Amino acid sequence: MFSLSMTVQPQVTVPFSHLINVLHSLKCSVGSSSSATSKSGKSHASDSHLHCTEPLWNLRELGLSDLATQQLDDVVNSLIPRLSPQEVSLPLDSHTAWKTSYLSSPSFFYNKHGFSCGSMLQSVPVFSRQRQSPLQSVCIELQHWPVFVQSRSFKTLRSKTRRVQSAFDRPLESEGFTPSFMKGFLTRDKGIEVESLSSLVKSKNIPEGQHDAFKRGFAEGFLKAQALTQRTQDSLKRTRLILLVLLLVGLYGISKTPFISVRFRTTSGLDSAVDPVQMKNVTFEHVKGVEEAKNELQEVVEFLKNPQKFTALGGKLPKGVLLVGPPGTGKTLLARAVAGEADVPFYYASGSEFDEMFVGVGASRIRNLFREAKSNAPCVIFIDELDSVGGKRIESPMHPYSRQTINQLLAEMDGFKTNEGVIIIGATNFPEALDNALIRPGRFDMQVTVPKPDVKGRTEILKWYLRKIKVDPAIEASIIARGTVGFSGADLENLVNQAALKAAVDGKDMVTMKELEFAKDKILMGPERRSAEIDKKNKIITAYHESGHAIVAYYTKDAMPINKATIMPRGPSLGHVSMLPENDRWTETRSQLLAQMDVSMGGRVAEEVMFGHENITTGASSDFDSATKIARMMVTRFGMCEKLGVMTYADMTEQSPETQAAVEHEVRLLLKESYERAKALLKSHAKEHKSLADALLMYETLDAKEIQMVLEGKALDSR
Repeated sequence: MFSLSMTVQPQVTVPFSHLINVLHSLKCSVGSSSSATSKSGKSHASDSHLHCTEPLWNLRELGLSDLATQQLDDVVNSLIPRLSPQEVSLPLDSHTAWKTSYLSSPSFFYNKHGFSCGSMLQSVPVFSRQRQSPLQSVCIELQHWPVFVQSRSFKTLRSKTRRVQSAFDRPLESEGFTPSFMKGFLTRDKGIEVESLSSLVKSKNIPEGQHDAFKRGFAEGFLKAQALTQRTQDSLKRTRLILLVLLLVGLYGISKTPFISVRFRTTSGLDSAVDPVQMKNVTFEHVKGVEEAKNELQEVVEFLKNPQKFTALGGKLPKGVLLVGPPGTGKTLLARAVAGEADVPFYYASGSEFDEMFVGVGASRIRNLFREAKSNAPCVIFIDELDSVGGKRIESPMHPYSRQTINQLLAEMDGFKTNEGVIIIGATNFPEALDNALIRPGRFDMQVTVPKPDVKGRTEILKWYLRKIKVDPAIEASIIARGTVGFSGADLENLVNQAALKAAVDGKDMVTMKELEFAKDKILMGPERRSAEIDKKNKIITAYHESGHAIVAYYTKDAMPINKATIMPRGPSLGHVSMLPENDRWTETRSQLLAQMDVSMGGRVAEEVMFGHENITTGASSDFDSATKIARMMVTRFGMCEKLGVMTYADMTEQSPETQAAVEHEVRLLLKESYERAKALLKSHAKEHKSLADALLMYETLDAKEIQMVLEGKALDSR
């Protein structure tokens, strides 16, 4: 606030800015009648009128209407004192009425010393703003002495560039800035003026008679160049089109290639399951060795052929059949036979095909599979390796959506919607991994076990596969079946195939027993190692070792009959003696187990009897493993030990130290007794032992009949 005290009126307190506006408006109104200041007043009045934005106040509104012109000058002098000539001549840093030390000036020299080095008393005011402040306008209009008001300015890149150009005497560029690429674009049509053909003829000094020829040649060249350019453009277009087609084909091929890119397959359903297969060429006649499973599945065929026969009494069709068995026993073949016998559509799917990296794809494929099957009912859906999709559900934070596929399968098999006429057949060799909700009645109502075939089943399977190749009529499939205990249907098919390959390599016209025996030994013990160079000493030890097994097996009661003895290296062994049971053994007696232990001890006993205790070898390690296993099972599992009784000991680590010591003692006793029995038997048949070893050294391999002839003292004239 500003306080003004005068004698003509009482004290009035008004804002200073309001007073400045009043003085400014008053001066503008008075200046129009003054001739001395008319010119200057008009210019400044116009400027102030343009730049003054604050509201104007008059003297009446402020209570100063009675002030005269002289009094007004006194007021202005009291507000803005004039500078005397002495004060003007003083430097700016002296004690004057005006100090603006906080303002910056255009130059460093001015900032430091307070005045310009060019004109120290220059009276032209410098204003940095286009709009003048009210105080500056009042000072100019009242013709006061000008004051030094420092201006503030900033150096920009444009001004700096201009200074540098002026220093090097270069002309200034235009205010507009055009980038270099825009300059080239704007000036591309401003090329060199093309000469006309007439001026070109004149400039080349071509004779008058050759003007027409020159013009004709020029036109022909132009037309040829134009045609060449057109051909080039057409060729470029064709090349671009071919490259585009190749690019699209390449991208399509990459998208269909696994492990190169993500296969964005649609979820319209499982490709192999949407299209049913008619299994007319596979029936139960093609399935051998699993008669019980065939009988169970025959009921399913009856359900599919004549469902009214069972529903008339109020019964329901089974919804699922679970085939359980080891690998290679024919579970898939049985499912195909069911569809073939019933003559209904057959949908095949593997459990791993429902697994996908995208969430919800497996459940969607289950839905589409059952939708297609229901539309073609009655039909059969076969899901192989069911444990892959129907495993036990667990709570996994890493895979929170992993249960969607099995949940959808459970809902489709026995959910709110019925699926009448659709039989689901599942196959697995790992039933323990299946979810309990999947194998309950109502989903998989029937569980059919498909075991490995017995000797009768193996004989039928061998005969079935032997029909497909050229064989000797004298082949006895039952003999091969007796020596292939534990073989599945797939193993027997492989055996026949290996025999056919061996006969083809040897250049024979048909497959004989020799090729079948060779294939069986190759599968059981590995291929022959004819390239192995074994010295004479090791051959002799091996011959007596294998002869010891054969002698004990031949003269021990309840031992398995001998099938063959050989000293031909196969796999890790240098020789072996194969035993051939007459029939499949479902159970074994104590006498049979002890006989197996005695036969296992025969090899080491033969080495000790013939070469002494110091010359025994490591070849009996596998024999001791089998003998120890039999003895331990007799004591801990079979209850065949009088001292420990009929108690079983499943986990020896949970037994007391006394019990463990007693078990070890009984096992050692059984092994020792078996070793002594084998030693006594070999000592009593030393002559036969030596004869059999010599025959093995001469012929390398002997079958059961030849072994019997050697032990009876007959000569092998046929060899």
